[in-house]
Amino acid sequence: MEKKYILALDQGTTSSRAILFDKKGEIIELAQEEFTQYYPKPGWVEHDANEIWSSQVKMAEKIVSSTNINAADIAAMGITNQRETTIIWDRNTGEPIYNAIVWQDRRTAEICDFYKDSGYSPRVQNKTGLLIDAYFSATKIKWILDHVKGARERAQKGELCFGTVDSWLVWKFTEGKVHATDVTNASRTMLYNIHTLEWDSELLDLFDVPYHILPEVKSCSEHFGDTTTDEISTEIPITGIAGDQQAALFGQLCTKEGMAKNTYGTGCFLVMNTGETPKTSKNDLLTTIAWSCNGKINYALEGSIFVGGAAIQWLRDGLGILRSAAESEEVALTVSDNGGVYFVPALTGLGAPHWDQFARGTLIGITRGTNRGHIVRAALEGINYQVNDVLKAIEADTGLITRELRVDGGAVANNVLMQYQADISRCKVVRPKTLETTALGAAYFAGLAVGFWKSLNELHEQWQEDRVFQAKLFASKALKNVGEWKKAVDRSKSWVESKHVNVT
Repeated sequence: MEKKYILALDQGTTSSRAILFDKKGEIIELAQEEFTQYYPKPGWVEHDANEIWSSQVKMAEKIVSSTNINAADIAAMGITNQRETTIIWDRNTGEPIYNAIVWQDRRTAEICDFYKDSGYSPRVQNKTGLLIDAYFSATKIKWILDHVKGARERAQKGELCFGTVDSWLVWKFTEGKVHATDVTNASRTMLYNIHTLEWDSELLDLFDVPYHILPEVKSCSEHFGDTTTDEISTEIPITGIAGDQQAALFGQLCTKEGMAKNTYGTGCFLVMNTGETPKTSKNDLLTTIAWSCNGKINYALEGSIFVGGAAIQWLRDGLGILRSAAESEEVALTVSDNGGVYFVPALTGLGAPHWDQFARGTLIGITRGTNRGHIVRAALEGINYQVNDVLKAIEADTGLITRELRVDGGAVANNVLMQYQADISRCKVVRPKTLETTALGAAYFAGLAVGFWKSLNELHEQWQEDRVFQAKLFASKALKNVGEWKKAVDRSKSWVESKHVNVT
């Protein structure tokens, strides 16, 4: 009997989701569960790896059990995940030796400064396409091995496994039979050479990471293993894996050089497909692997923004001025503009193109006339301005003018956010009918591997736009506002004093 569905797991920073897609790329069922965020110290962010697993397998099981669908009708499973988040576990027991250190975590910022001050930046960027930063996995691995008693010795003996979240889930779903990752997640560790397509021995030595703990690296679209857990009654082949932003790029079908998308999630991630040749950025963007599929590697330029939708969550949970994230659009519409208020959401430092680990959030331009609506609008616009900064950096690197930006992520339902993006970036902002493009990209990779979909052409025929936003704000006003934003950013930078750390 012909298989009818693809199951995609979207393991994100704040929630675990499972989505069932049919052959038209349409959503049949979705299940989601949030999990706990831990902030043990300022700038530290952790997850319980076992809670990630339990929430994700629960959502997968829920999809299978809550519908009338036979699990045997699922052709394959694809996984997409929060990238860079670092987990180290015992190879024999499968138990993590420390909490997962999340991509947002800044505890290794001073260690990264040591490496930069020591002159290693060009070497690391040439091999990995990345800038030395606490964002990536390498220094997180080093920190765990250096701070968990006996961990380094056990790692040297081959008793421990390192993985990003995709590796952890594959290990758990296969009950420890498979320790693997894909090229997109490997390329975000600061340990993987994106030119030779292998773990780099020089980088492993530099960051003091034992080779024995690393997973096997595969393409995005091939057989990784089969689910053997009791929660899912039928074995499902795992045939697609990609980090969330690369999966979203593929889900948006930005398969031609020069096509770009931005995902508005906890952070924001603008990625442009640069074809089969890696391009080095002169504007502090990241050169990364977009995907590996059908024997070909595609590369991308990426600008990573640490705080996007998380700024709205902070207004809700930290300040209590919103009852829900969705309310931000309604509150923003109570005022005609930001009233001169600018919010730089550097709550965990600034990402691309500024890369200031020691910047902190700044709310500026407040007067007696400032009200709740101005602050909420400023927070939304702070997301837009960060995206625009990255977009202009990518245009400078590639020499291309972006005419169309495809958008996805939970926040794109906010029309105020989307309209202002078009206003200041001066390009067409296109929202697709299927907003779950991250999960859809993972589903596409999994489906192509098993012949569920035959070709990219078949996928392109499915993609449809929902709404297009065109610039309405006068160009002169947009330019003035961007200038005010730049002044606010300058005031947010280097707020926390760096401490020199010797890691030798």
